[in-house]
Amino acid sequence: MMATEPVTDWLAAPGTPEPLKAKLRLSQQARRFAQERLHLPVGDAFSGYAELERPWVLVNLVAVPEFSLKPRQWCYPLIGCQAYRGYYELDDARAEARLFADKGYDTFIGGVTAYSTLGWFDDPLHTGFTRLSGSRMVALMFHELAHQVVYIDGDTAFNESFATSVELEGLRLWLQEQGNTTGFEQALQRLRQRRQTLELTDRTTAELRQLYRQHETLTDTRMRQLKADIFDRLKQDYLALAEQWDQPGPLGSAPDRLNNANLALFRQYNQYVPAFRQLFRDSDQNFKTFYDAVETLARLEAQPRELRLTALGKRFHEHL
Repeated sequence: MMATEPVTDWLAAPGTPEPLKAKLRLSQQARRFAQERLHLPVGDAFSGYAELERPWVLVNLVAVPEFSLKPRQWCYPLIGCQAYRGYYELDDARAEARLFADKGYDTFIGGVTAYSTLGWFDDPLHTGFTRLSGSRMVALMFHELAHQVVYIDGDTAFNESFATSVELEGLRLWLQEQGNTTGFEQALQRLRQRRQTLELTDRTTAELRQLYRQHETLTDTRMRQLKADIFDRLKQDYLALAEQWDQPGPLGSAPDRLNNANLALFRQYNQYVPAFRQLFRDSDQNFKTFYDAVETLARLEAQPRELRLTALGKRFHEHL
């Protein structure tokens, strides 16, 4: 943030490469669109730009016990608890992951292109955004701005699934108004890939949940064997799906290994997306009405909120 300079200065500077200028101009169009059409609290977010020497701004560590589906929680000032921990240095994340692995945890480290400060600061653009394609940069801006609308301390799946739903619905409207049929088809394909992968991970989660309930009656060796079989089926089913796709799927082109931590991270961002998209439809695709409905959901206690989201998700069917 200290390295951030106004986007207007970057656009005015003769030394700014033209491809970067094009992305920055697009970002400012997306800011106006987010405020006027999606009714997102833009403020001065994304009005500055910083050059980074890497495509990610930090990396996140996810750690989940060997025979559990509940990720480790870390708690922070201001933003509360999250099911991941961020590191600015990859080596630090790897060192922490080794400590958790020694304790029997499944771990996963993933690069984070951007994150939201929830309105405490004016979030800047940076090279993590501008290295993306135009439509994906715009979608990421919508996602991060959505975190300022509703945020629940300790419920990562709610927060990320809501932001992802705003990203998807906002991008669809953006591409339609831009007349970008190619980008729209690519977005639809990514959406289908995400939905198909979610169906796979839902089945895997159900199998693992049933297995982990047997921990007291099965030996650790037997548990590990059965667990490995389940994840191997997930990998093979995912790779079979990926053969039909023209772009990399949400778990990567060819994941080396999958474990509880991979599953937890993917589900955090996607678990309730169908539910929120159904709620958006129930709100007549009006973003203000949708946000009010989401705020009402957020005021519920955890269990009734989860039941409500589950019921909404069951009603959702894709008609695009």
